[in-house]
Amino acid sequence: MFAIRRRSRALALATVVIASIGLAGCSSSGGSDSSGPVTLTWYSGAGVDANTNTMKALAAAFHEKNPDITIKVDASGPSGSPDIDNVIKTKLATGSMPDIFWYNSGSLLSALNPDQTMLNIKGEDFVKNLDPTFVKAVSSSSGVFGVPVQTAGGGGIYYNIPIYKELGLQVPKTWAEFMSNAKKIKEAGHVPVEQTYGDAWTSQILTLADYYNVQTSNPDFASKWTKGKAKFATDPAALKSFTKLQDLKDAGYLNPDFASAKFDDGLKAIATGTAANYPMLGFAQSTIVANYPDNANDVGFFGVPGDDASEAGTTVWEGSALYAPKSTKYPAEVKKFMAFVASKQGCDAITKAIGVTGIYSVKDCTLPASAPKIVQDMLPYFKSGKVAPALEFLSAVKGPNLASITVQVGSGISTGKEGAAAYDADSAKQAQQLGLPGW
Repeated sequence: MFAIRRRSRALALATVVIASIGLAGCSSSGGSDSSGPVTLTWYSGAGVDANTNTMKALAAAFHEKNPDITIKVDASGPSGSPDIDNVIKTKLATGSMPDIFWYNSGSLLSALNPDQTMLNIKGEDFVKNLDPTFVKAVSSSSGVFGVPVQTAGGGGIYYNIPIYKELGLQVPKTWAEFMSNAKKIKEAGHVPVEQTYGDAWTSQILTLADYYNVQTSNPDFASKWTKGKAKFATDPAALKSFTKLQDLKDAGYLNPDFASAKFDDGLKAIATGTAANYPMLGFAQSTIVANYPDNANDVGFFGVPGDDASEAGTTVWEGSALYAPKSTKYPAEVKKFMAFVASKQGCDAITKAIGVTGIYSVKDCTLPASAPKIVQDMLPYFKSGKVAPALEFLSAVKGPNLASITVQVGSGISTGKEGAAAYDADSAKQAQQLGLPGW
């Protein structure tokens, strides 16, 4: 999960899911003697079936290999942010967090004060088996704290392969090429770009997924942004993250119902060929596979194009992680489970439970040949290193009203320049609330 918060087609109605896997005679994690069987409780928020199924699968696979250690899955936490964030913070601060817990990677981690509250795994061998970009997303200046329980996914643009083939179009590597493609698509009678502002959160995707291009142009943007020394309205590359929305609206390239269309409408449009392009995060491919299995391989992916074809890349959202509080009474057993999660056996358990959803952050793990086309299209970016974490993984500053601002820009109510300035002002208020200097 991340600041945009991943959507799932399988949101559970129940608010509490508790699964216990293992030997009935195991001791409670409340004991202090680890010489015999041990039970570790794994805490998380409720509401997302894929997450709970992942936890259960890892717990069962680990217990099969380590019968003296049972992982008890407790998905009884609140179902969304900020409630789960507050509960996690409170449990860590009071020493009442169970032995392990599921939480976001990225900038939100810093709010947990990990150096004081969480188990540091920096010196463990299994950390070497993790992708460096992920490790950065679960680290402080002095420690490493988590292992991946979700895959990484690119943010960019889904495209309908049959339409591209019909018109002889190539995957664009620059924004000018993308706009040229869109013109040809419109002339052929297709919708060039689907937008779904009826679910306002989707309006942010193009802007946020453009961050790779911002960082390529200004490698220090994230640190300067955090210090209040860089702004979207005044940094040329960052400004384009907003003006690209204006470009699409001004050119008339959007679906007629862009203001009311929903996320599900967008996925249907791109899968069935009603639209040729749809800005979206990689996680949504699992919904396409589930709802439109006959069209799953008709949808491809590319990163939001920038200005330099030789630098074409994509912005990445890292998956959530498994952490442990410093207060756990079983650090050795916790680290043993973490090592399992950070291995091919862990990846295999997750894949068996929920399928391939993105790029593995564990070096031993490789994509199966059956991986969805969208995921396969992401892999070259990762292999070439043409990736950058989304800004929210690099900075705690993210204005809460971005979605409403991007809806206005994308609808033609505001210009891209006005939207960027509005977002700078919105973020300034949040940075001031966080007590960050420079704002």
